[in-house]
Amino acid sequence: MIDLGISDRTGRPVTLHPVDEANWRAVADVVPRDDQRDFVPPSAARYLLLSLREQVWQSLAVVAGEEVVGHVMWAWDEDDGCHWIGGMLVDASQQGTGVGRATVLTLARWLLDRPGGRPVRLSVDPANTSARRLYASVGFVELDEQVDDEVVAELTTLTA
Repeated sequence: MIDLGISDRTGRPVTLHPVDEANWRAVADVVPRDDQRDFVPPSAARYLLLSLREQVWQSLAVVAGEEVVGHVMWAWDEDDGCHWIGGMLVDASQQGTGVGRATVLTLARWLLDRPGGRPVRLSVDPANTSARRLYASVGFVELDEQVDDEVVAELTTLTA
């Protein structure tokens, strides 16, 4: 479990847990708001399958208080020497509570503290202005680089 003492806006601690037998169904059932479906899959189940089948990404359950409220995954890329954050999805019922921000802060801080953890990268759809604002608010800087038609952003130090 990754617990760095970061809470959402309602005061619930947000922790990241390995996906296991006890929580995988709750993670798979996480669904975004309808207006976010241009940017993420209809449920976190797709991300869980990517983690299992490709064996590159490490899936984590996002837990607020005692409830699974989202999914995020990370990977190490030997080619560019960076940790990557991917597959973040917060359940529609939890939108606007600060869970997304707490998740990014927790995972980014944890990855930055790992050996070889600098920098941390992610990619985001250029039209996903909400996510781009969120990532910029914690210190991600967009690079003049794209991967799979998404803008690459990099974090070397947290500003939040």
